[in-house]
Amino acid sequence: MKPTLPPPASMTAELVEAFTDESDIHALAEAATAAVLDGGGFGWVKPPTAAAVEQYYRGVPLVPERELIVGRMDGVIYGAAQLQKPSRNNEAQSFAVQLLHHFVAPYARGHGLAKLILKKAEEQAKALGFHVLNLDVRESQQGAMSLYEAEGFIHWGTHPAYARVKGQIISGHFYYKALK
Repeated sequence: MKPTLPPPASMTAELVEAFTDESDIHALAEAATAAVLDGGGFGWVKPPTAAAVEQYYRGVPLVPERELIVGRMDGVIYGAAQLQKPSRNNEAQSFAVQLLHHFVAPYARGHGLAKLILKKAEEQAKALGFHVLNLDVRESQQGAMSLYEAEGFIHWGTHPAYARVKGQIISGHFYYKALK
């Protein structure tokens, strides 16, 4: 897909511990809604209201087991990802973290922002002491699968009835990456 935004002068990915600028939460909600409408999902098939998306993202930094990473182009948020830490009582899997809800708005794709967000998520996972990064993705998200494979993630399994989208059952793929 060709990007519709011109090449940015700057791109960054950063950890968000709290939202201090209302324009950030609005931009994140808009980008997430656009990604859902484009099939990017993260569980949503139809986007909820803008207020519900904003409320969801306001809450993410408050959850101790979550880390929110956002991607910016020229200072505006166009994508994000989350790290889900294992619960404190899950000692057996305490070495691994899950990557969730990784997306870039469709009109901001093609500039490398998804890769930048992914790299920041990996750095954050390592900084937190995790050794493995796990993720899963719907079969319909071929671009994401290509990115993960290009970045060294290992496809270890497929679930044939992973999700239902528009009445159709679709498969999902599971990946992991050892963090060095």
